[in-house]
Amino acid sequence: MKHTRRTILKLSTATLAGLSVASRSAVAAAQGASHRKPLRILILGGTGFIGPHQVRYALARGHKLTIFNRGMRAQAWPSKVEELIGDRNTGDLRSLEGREWDVCIDNPTTLPFWVRDAGRVLGGKVKQFIFISTVSVYARNDEAEDESAPVAVYTGKYPMAETQESVRASGGTLYGPLKALSEQQAEKHFPGATTIIRPGLIVGPGDDTDRFTYWPVRLARGGKTLAPGDGSDPVQFIDVRDLSEWIIRVAESRILGTFNATGPATPLIMRDMLLTIARAINSKARLTWVSTDFLDSEQVSPWSDMPVWVPGTGDSAGFARRRIGKAQAAGLACRKLVDTAVDTLEWFTQQPAERQAMLKSGISAEREAQLLQLWRSRSTSDA
Repeated sequence: MKHTRRTILKLSTATLAGLSVASRSAVAAAQGASHRKPLRILILGGTGFIGPHQVRYALARGHKLTIFNRGMRAQAWPSKVEELIGDRNTGDLRSLEGREWDVCIDNPTTLPFWVRDAGRVLGGKVKQFIFISTVSVYARNDEAEDESAPVAVYTGKYPMAETQESVRASGGTLYGPLKALSEQQAEKHFPGATTIIRPGLIVGPGDDTDRFTYWPVRLARGGKTLAPGDGSDPVQFIDVRDLSEWIIRVAESRILGTFNATGPATPLIMRDMLLTIARAINSKARLTWVSTDFLDSEQVSPWSDMPVWVPGTGDSAGFARRRIGKAQAAGLACRKLVDTAVDTLEWFTQQPAERQAMLKSGISAEREAQLLQLWRSRSTSDA
């Protein structure tokens, strides 16, 4: 499929919260927190997508939280959180100087110099550095592989001079290689104290990219629904709460190493994902499966136009088959898809009307209707 390689390079480039579901997680956290030694946790970021879930879960387990960011997204925390202001993009890390923490969790880094600069300030000052990377670091996606698979190689001349704008302008081609270099910077500046976590698609309440949200929203609307491929392609994703909570438990146990962090716990295909979501939200939608070749001919892109989905053959055969046994052995657990779907739809329907009117992934209703009509006419003519 001619879009496949270009699509893979764009995976996860969008920006990374459900207060009611977060509170349920907090209750569960508190139930298992009494025997834990409180940690001093520094989160670089902390107010984006995964950060708030980490903060609330860690607070519920009795830890002391400090977050470091530009101070542009105010959050209401259930208890005290120290907030330090700075900007890694400009090298302003002064508020971190002269401080020590048990754990540092680096959520937002794409650019290697962000890790380098943090390492210069925090090296020897934290006992564990947890770097949140991505499965997009891998050099190939055509086979199901584990964490030992080769990572992408940066081919530019000045990796420390790259900018967020250049990553976006590259159409995603720089994202994986720069994340791989960032991993190397983490291991360089925090030797023997580094945990690398490589999530797949992160989904759930609070996701501002709609890369999973599209499907509960679309199925809730009902009617004839365009579904990609023949339903047999594998899919992988992880609920933001499962990822965030596991990261805190990794810190509590000081687990080191590199881990693929995605789900579900057992293999899932596109057909079963959509049918499960439909049942969970009592949808009356009728799925019309449309071939990959047809979608390709009509310039309908996997992942962006058809979220979550990537063809399970050719260059992308292994992308949604990443092996996660190592993370599962380290305690990663995934909640049921029905819970993720219901909670995501509940969160989305509570957003302002203008936000609900502007899904950031997927195709418009008009475009979908055009494609379904064209697919029907072609299928009839081929009969």
